[in-house]
Amino acid sequence: MRRKKKLSVGVGTIKESLDRFESVWKRAERGARATPEYRLTFSSLPQLLKELSPARWALLEALRAEGKMTIYALAKHLGRDYKNIHTDVSRLMELGLIEKAKDDRVFVPWNVIAAELRLAA
Repeated sequence: MRRKKKLSVGVGTIKESLDRFESVWKRAERGARATPEYRLTFSSLPQLLKELSPARWALLEALRAEGKMTIYALAKHLGRDYKNIHTDVSRLMELGLIEKAKDDRVFVPWNVIAAELRLAA
């Protein structure tokens, strides 16, 4: 299991995402080497906080600290209901924060998940 280095999480617009994409595309057209950049952008702070609730953040921390686990073992480790953990893991997988190994155990593929929030000027 090779971990990806860093995932940047934040709030932004589709236009900002497209501008970043265009910038990388233009650098590639010029022959410049593109460094992989992993981002997860939410449309608003309330959306980010809904998706990365304190319970889900604790789940990510536990999974990162403990390594690969089954959902059942994770629920037991966190003292939470299996169904709720399954729902949270499924959503975090959709967001790319958790991955599933071939043996069906789940894990956090990131060394760092960094959040940046900017106040509007």
